[in-house]
Amino acid sequence: MQPLRRNLGSYCGERIHTNEVLGAISAAAFDAAWDESSLPCDNGQKLMILHRSVSKPSKRIYISTGIHGDEPAGPMAVLQLLRENAWPESCEIWLCPCLNPTGFPRTTRENSEGVDLNRDYRHRETAEIRAHTDWLASIPSFDLGIHLHEDWESKGFYLFELNPKSLTAASQCVVDAVKKVCPIDESSEIEDFPANGGIIRPNVNPSKRSDWPEAFFMVQEKTNISYTLESPSDFPLPIRILALKVAVNHLVSSV
Repeated sequence: MQPLRRNLGSYCGERIHTNEVLGAISAAAFDAAWDESSLPCDNGQKLMILHRSVSKPSKRIYISTGIHGDEPAGPMAVLQLLRENAWPESCEIWLCPCLNPTGFPRTTRENSEGVDLNRDYRHRETAEIRAHTDWLASIPSFDLGIHLHEDWESKGFYLFELNPKSLTAASQCVVDAVKKVCPIDESSEIEDFPANGGIIRPNVNPSKRSDWPEAFFMVQEKTNISYTLESPSDFPLPIRILALKVAVNHLVSSV
């Protein structure tokens, strides 16, 4: 399995039509008996929020994707996961399927105002992130946070594990499962962080970093452990979607 070598200086692969994908996600969520709500932003945008409620939850899980408009595999993986509807019975799940709806029509990492939303969780200067974090403050904390991403430069799948309390983690099990369907980035350094077999466990103090990604905010405010999943976006889209699906299924089953 080899990369397509289409990404030259940026993501140059498949695009998705946001409204069509979100419409399909909404239909799949309805069929699976999830609740849907719309989170208004003060710039006129609306963010879709999905909630799988259970009467006596054993675990609460948060899943997000679509924060970068040049990473289509995340929303598509969410769509397939909703259609398959194979979640653990007692897990309560909150799902944000597209945090950057204005980035996808442009195939840009940034939103329509040219801002990388995944660097705005400390200062919260964008309407989308203000609305998102206000909503997060209104719901219970989670046992697990999962963030679906892609990397146009990557040689294979990898993940970030943020685990400040050194809890038992599932990173190795996830990588072992994903390697059956997608290459793993075996580089010793990824994104300027030491890596080992596709796993990055950054020793980062969020209080000393000026621009927080969503995962930093989550381990500061909402959960004790967070995984950022990165599929390699120079590979065929079905492979990238499958890698993210396999990873999510293993993480959700691990809690």
